[in-house]
Amino acid sequence: MIILGIDPGYAIVGWGVIEYNRSHFTVLGYGAIETPAGLKTEQRLSMIFDGVNELIKTYKPDQMAIEELFFNTNITTGIKVAEARGVIIMAANKLGVEVYEYTPLQVKQSVVGYGRADKKQVITMVTMLLNLPKPPKPDDTADALAIAVCHAHTGTSRISQYYNQK
Repeated sequence: MIILGIDPGYAIVGWGVIEYNRSHFTVLGYGAIETPAGLKTEQRLSMIFDGVNELIKTYKPDQMAIEELFFNTNITTGIKVAEARGVIIMAANKLGVEVYEYTPLQVKQSVVGYGRADKKQVITMVTMLLNLPKPPKPDDTADALAIAVCHAHTGTSRISQYYNQK
C-alpha cells in the first residue's frame, strides 16, 4: 500500500509518500510544494493543484491521508488553507485516489502515543519510525509523513482489506 500524506497549507504544502507493507515502512519521498507570496490566490492554488497532480502521477499512491483543518485565531489564514485543501482533495479525486482525513489529535496520538504532543516530539518519532538519517525539513514535511504513518496505523483494517482484494 502506497500512502501519500499531506499537510495542507497555502504557502507550504508538506507531502510524504510511504509504502506500508505488513507493518513495515519504506519512505519513497518527501518534500514541500511552496507557493510564493505576492502571487494571486488563483495562481497559488493552481500551483498546489499541479504539484499534487505531479506527486500522484509520480508515486501512484493507493490512498491519500490529509490533515483536517484546524482553525486557529487567524480566520483569513484558515480560509486560504481550506481553499488549498479543496484543490488538494480535488486533485486526488480526479486521479482516482481515495482520500482519508485525520485530526491533528489523531495524528499525534498515532505517531507519538499522546494527542497533545508538541511538534518536536512528532518530528523525533517520525524520524525514528521511518528510520530517516535526519529530521525532515521543513516541519510541514514531517507533519505530512506523520499523517501517512497515522493512516497506516489507523487504517489497518482498510489496508488489510486492500491486500485481500489483490
